[in-house]
Amino acid sequence: MEILYFSEDIEMPDINQEETTTWIKEVANTYNKYIGEISYIFCSDNKILEVNNQYLQHDYFTDIITFDYCKGNRLAGDIFISLDTVKSNSESFHTQYTEELNRTIIHGILHLCGINDKGPGEREIMEAAENRALAIR
Repeated sequence: MEILYFSEDIEMPDINQEETTTWIKEVANTYNKYIGEISYIFCSDNKILEVNNQYLQHDYFTDIITFDYCKGNRLAGDIFISLDTVKSNSESFHTQYTEELNRTIIHGILHLCGINDKGPGEREIMEAAENRALAIR
C-alpha cells in the first residue's frame, strides 16, 4: 500500500517523502507490522484544534492526532500533525525543528503499532520507542 502526504492550510514541510516512507516502513517492520494506507495531514494549530473539537470533543491544541484504522498487522490511519505546535515544541525542548518533526511523524506510527502514552509509565515507553526509531533514521 502507501503513505500519502498532504498539507492543509499550511505549507508542506520540507521532508524527503521517499526517505521518510522508507524509514516508516523500517520502523513498522520492527513491530512485525506492515504499511496499509496511511495519510499524513500537516496543518496549522487552528486546523488541529478544529479536528480535536469535531472528532474528539477536546478543546485544546496538540501536536498530533492519530486516527487508527488498523486491521491485524496492517497499519492504516490518518495522522494530523500541527506544524505550528511542532515548531513551538522544538523551541521549548531546545531541539532542532527537523528532529521534532521526525519525532512527531514516528509518534503517530508508534501509536498505530499499539504503543500508548497516556497511562502510568507509558510516556517513558513511548519516548524510548521514539528514540529507537530516530536512531535508525
